[in-house]
Amino acid sequence: MTNSTQKVAQILIEALPYIQKFHGKTIVIKYGGNAMIDNALKESFARDVVLMKLVGMNPVIVHGGGPQISGTLARVGKTTEFIDGQRVTDSETMDVVEMVLGGLVNKEIVHLINSHGGKAVGLTGKDGQMIQARKLRSGKPDVDYGQVGEVASINPAVVETLEAQRFIPVIAPIGVSETGATYNINADAVAGALARTLKAEKLILMTNTPGVLDKQGKLLTSLTGEEVGALKADGTIVDGMIPKVDCALDAVQAGVKTSHIIDGRVDHALLLEVLTDKGVGTLLSL
Repeated sequence: MTNSTQKVAQILIEALPYIQKFHGKTIVIKYGGNAMIDNALKESFARDVVLMKLVGMNPVIVHGGGPQISGTLARVGKTTEFIDGQRVTDSETMDVVEMVLGGLVNKEIVHLINSHGGKAVGLTGKDGQMIQARKLRSGKPDVDYGQVGEVASINPAVVETLEAQRFIPVIAPIGVSETGATYNINADAVAGALARTLKAEKLILMTNTPGVLDKQGKLLTSLTGEEVGALKADGTIVDGMIPKVDCALDAVQAGVKTSHIIDGRVDHALLLEVLTDKGVGTLLSL
C-alpha cells in the first residue's frame, strides 16, 4: 500500500464518526463571499454539499449576492447608496435585488449542485410564505433604508417537505410582510433564523476571513458566549464580525448545537469543517 493510499484511508476513517454523528441532521449553511465568485470555489462548494447529502446529512443553503446586485445595478445605471452598511432599497432597486437573488444567483447555485449529482431546489422566502418579514427600522428619524427587512417569523413547512423528499433547499433571503410588501434581508440573519426554527445541528457562516481573530491576527478556533462578550468589550471583535458572531451565538442560545464561522476561501471548506477534527474556522458554543 502506498503512502498516498494510506493517507486516503486515514482521511476516510477520520470522517466516519462525523458521518455517523450528523446522519439525518440538518446543517444550515450561509453561502457567500469569495466562495460565490471564484469558479473553482463554486465547484468545490457544490461538490461538498452533494457529498454531505449523499452521506445522510440535510444541508440547507441560504445565499447572499451583494456583489452581483451591485454589478447589475451599475449596468442598468442605478446608483447604489449605503447607510449604516445597509443598501438603501427603493422599489426599482428591490426589483433588481429580487431578479438577481431569486433568479440569476439562486439558479446558478441550483445548477451547480445538480450538475454534481445533487437534487437542489431554488426558493425565495416568498415561496410557501417561508420568510415573514417586517421593515428594518434605522432608529433614526431621518434615515429610511427602504425595502430592507428583518425576519419576523419562519414557516419551515416547505423546507421540511423538500428535506423529506431528499432535495437540497437553496434559499434567497427575500421575505414578504403581512401586507404583501417585499423585503431584502441580510443572509446571515435568515440563515440564523432558519437554523433556530429547524432546530439544526449546525449553523455554518462562510466568510472571507479565517474566522474570529485575536488582536495579533491569530485564529481563535473556539469561543463561548462569555468569551465573545469579553472580546467585544476589549475591541478584539469589531465592525462586520460583530453581527456574524451575534447571529452565531443567537442560534446556539436558541438550541442549535454549534455555530461556525469559516473561511470560504479555502477549497472544500465545508467538508473540512464538518468531517475533520481540526475544521477551518471558529466554533461558537454556549
